[in-house]
Amino acid sequence: MLKKIAPIAIAVFMCAGAAACASSSSKGNSGGDSAAEVVVKGEFSADSAYEFIARQVEFGPRVPGTAAHDSCAEFLISEMERIGVDSIIVQRGEVTAFDGTVLPICNIISGINVDKARRVLLAAHWDTRPWCDRDHNPEKRKHAVLGANDGGSGVGVIMEIARNLVQNRPDIGVDFIFFDAEDYGDASGFSDVPESWCLGSQYWAEHLIPYTVNNMPVYGILLDMVGGQNARFHYEMFSREMAPTPTMKVWSTAARIGHGDRFIQSLGGAVTDDHVFLCRAGIPTTDIIEMINEETASFPPTWHTDHDNMEHIDKASLRAVGETVLNVLYNEK
Repeated sequence: MLKKIAPIAIAVFMCAGAAACASSSSKGNSGGDSAAEVVVKGEFSADSAYEFIARQVEFGPRVPGTAAHDSCAEFLISEMERIGVDSIIVQRGEVTAFDGTVLPICNIISGINVDKARRVLLAAHWDTRPWCDRDHNPEKRKHAVLGANDGGSGVGVIMEIARNLVQNRPDIGVDFIFFDAEDYGDASGFSDVPESWCLGSQYWAEHLIPYTVNNMPVYGILLDMVGGQNARFHYEMFSREMAPTPTMKVWSTAARIGHGDRFIQSLGGAVTDDHVFLCRAGIPTTDIIEMINEETASFPPTWHTDHDNMEHIDKASLRAVGETVLNVLYNEK
């Protein structure tokens, strides 16, 4: 995925707004604000999320237009059906990449409690980058990225969340979108071509399937590179600017349930990711994405390299993200 990282230069949130969001995130919590509490309902399994990631990685790099990509799409659709979601929509189309390549794409959209007007959207991208262009070995830069973290981890965590939600229904509707063609972007000039990334979410935003004016999600949460070793998640700049309420809701919930060491309440950088186009479409969406260094806002060392494999997936990182998002959803009324 991209990643375009802009310099850190934004105003700090107003304290009153942050406090209000922190307060609202704890409403409905049957266990109070105890740091020992993990989830209100359900039980997020990091082992299960890990296996969902491994199943994707077994197909190899999931680059649009390849057999591995098509096979993984079939797996994701059938697995969400097996989990028991209430609806599945497969949105197929074509997009043109920055180099002129026409890519067949497949956005996979599903949901539970489809009759509920109040909805929250969870999203991740499932494709992988065609080149390991950040690898230290020039020969390996010709290879496609395997994408255990960058492509697999967000999807795996959402699948495990969906499994929990089907078994212990929340009070709201929850939708899940696996976006395609996020990672087929131009890395030669980050500041000039942000729209060359996230082609699947841009395509989806033109149609907004399955929403109408009456059931648009109140907010969204994007999961991207959430499985890195000892991962830390800082506030992403566009999330803070365009989706302050869900951003503070997620980070304050993480602190409340004991994952404040993972969700760092300080600024990272600005990332052109799928959440930007969701925000533009009218769904304020926060991005949970690893930036391992507060000062440089750098991505994890496996990013866009041949080392983005299952050896570098951390179940503790998966658990911190999964439990946090589950708590956010179960506390919505």
